Amino acid sequence: MIPGKKYTPEDFLDIAWRRKWLILLPFIVVASGTAIQSRLTPNLYRSETVILVVPQRIPESYVRSTVTSRIEDRLQSIGQQILSRTFLERIILDFDLYAEARKTGVMENIVEGMRQNDIKVEPVKGDAFRITYVSGDPQKAMQVTDRLASLFIEENRRDREVLADGTNQFLESQLEDARRRLGEHEKKVEEYRRRYSGELPTQVDSNLQVIQNTQLQVQALVESIDRDRDRRLLLERSIADLTPTDTKTEAPGVAPAAPAEATAADELETARHALQALESRLTAEHPDVMRAKRLVRDLEAKVAAAGRAMPAQTPAAVAPVRVSVAEATRLSRLRNLQSEMSNLDRQIASKETEEKRLRGVMTNYQARVESAPARESELIELTRDYTTLQQVYTNLLTKREDSKVAANLERRQAGEQFRILDPARVPEQPFSPNRTRMNLMGALAGLGLGLGLAALLEYRDTSLRTDDDVVTSIALPVLAMIPMMVTSVEERRRVRNRWIMVATAAVAMVASTAALIWKVAAH
Repeated sequence: MIPGKKYTPEDFLDIAWRRKWLILLPFIVVASGTAIQSRLTPNLYRSETVILVVPQRIPESYVRSTVTSRIEDRLQSIGQQILSRTFLERIILDFDLYAEARKTGVMENIVEGMRQNDIKVEPVKGDAFRITYVSGDPQKAMQVTDRLASLFIEENRRDREVLADGTNQFLESQLEDARRRLGEHEKKVEEYRRRYSGELPTQVDSNLQVIQNTQLQVQALVESIDRDRDRRLLLERSIADLTPTDTKTEAPGVAPAAPAEATAADELETARHALQALESRLTAEHPDVMRAKRLVRDLEAKVAAAGRAMPAQTPAAVAPVRVSVAEATRLSRLRNLQSEMSNLDRQIASKETEEKRLRGVMTNYQARVESAPARESELIELTRDYTTLQQVYTNLLTKREDSKVAANLERRQAGEQFRILDPARVPEQPFSPNRTRMNLMGALAGLGLGLGLAALLEYRDTSLRTDDDVVTSIALPVLAMIPMMVTSVEERRRVRNRWIMVATAAVAMVASTAALIWKVAAH
């Protein structure tokens, strides 16, 4: 290249003509090699199918699915399962794929190459995804794509069933545990209620009512005892008035058995009246009624024994005693008063015993009422835990039933499913290689290489070829142009160099072509 020279289009054309072989040889070599490689590269056919994610047919307001993972996550999980070595190796053997590679290669490497280079799973717009497979055989490309689509559909169905059953089993185990804990807590609450029966907060009102009724009974008993004691004082005074101050004035002929017999009969009559009064107020199992019945039986036996002893004495054996009417009246009155006082004493004793019992009942129920606050706090704690467990159990029971319905939904294939929207077809033409593009790119690359070499040599060439070059280079006027004089030796050398260049280019082209053929054959 001459410094300072301005090149015109004619100069570039002259350079191109002068360097034509340097431009043509790389162009021919690269373009030919590319054409041969594109011709020897095997055809690759691509088959694809589009699978649509169909939502469940039953509205979620009626049945809510237990499989809530996103389609992207499940697609990735299912893809990892299907693209595993187990599935891909089975597909390779079923369709006899990569037969030549399997003769010399390792199955693991073949499977990895198939996974990385030939199979592609990608989501498309909306709830769908595309599966593509590339093969040298168009029929096998369609068959493998169809098999992959079937595997995706089947694995999705099985995966949803497994997830639904797993959720159902988990809820079942949790429900069983909650049922066990709830039963144990129910036993604790029941045991607590039995242990502290009568002291529970819900029984405070009934306990207070019992205390109030018992207080009324005690008050009535106290009043009755007071009246009986007043009556006894009157009886004591009456007996004292009827009892003579000088006991010797009593007639010695009075038989002692008669007053005793009259007293026993009077006591029996009084006991019967008392029994009737108790039976009108109380039940037959009441302790007071049973006690009164025993007293009546004892008095009846006593009167019967006294009646059997009287006939043993004959009228002749008893000396007749003459008593005045007034004395007989006094004695009868005295016996009646003594019998009444004896009955009154028994009634007072019985009422005092009943009063003591009722006061014990009051004390017992009062203790129950006083224990109610402590029992209430304990029962609240137990009940709170029981309520919490019951809510947990109810929620788990509801979820378990919903999970069962969801599992049945998946088993009947009424849930979310994969459906083939665009089935795989046999490709009619290969998608690779694009031979036109390869040839064009090879020709452009060869032409660019030739032009680059020519430009490099021209840049390094400082030869002066025209008078303009001389004028531009030395800035002096040109007197004459002497043509180049070539000797015969130089001419032969130039021809020989030209043939060497042509031969070298031919050898290079043949070598590159052979290398490409070997590479393609090896592949």
